[in-house]
Amino acid sequence: MEATAHARFVRMSPRKVRQVVDLIRGKNVEESLQTLHFLNRAASVPVEKTLRSAVANLFNTKEGAKLEPADLYVKNAYVDEGPTMRRFRARAMGRATMIRKRTSHITIVVGETTKRRR
Repeated sequence: MEATAHARFVRMSPRKVRQVVDLIRGKNVEESLQTLHFLNRAASVPVEKTLRSAVANLFNTKEGAKLEPADLYVKNAYVDEGPTMRRFRARAMGRATMIRKRTSHITIVVGETTKRRR
């Protein structure tokens, strides 16, 4: 049994968000939430919000209502690159330089641990 949550068009660079997501992949949900809560990274806020959403999605299913929160783990978590907004900044001698404002799509899958996994 598993549930998924997506956060799309998050206004952060995918490289920075991946550093945070790599810390929680495969861990227990409670441990992951503690890690994200005390992590001093801006990307930990949308990742924590997405993780909480995935857990809520699992508990709102018919079979998920019977599960215990301690039996959940982050089954899969990944970050894809979203569309890039292109802006221009004035430079010396009448030139312009492109500024890339990158976005991310965060996907987190939460699953139930089995007896073998413990």
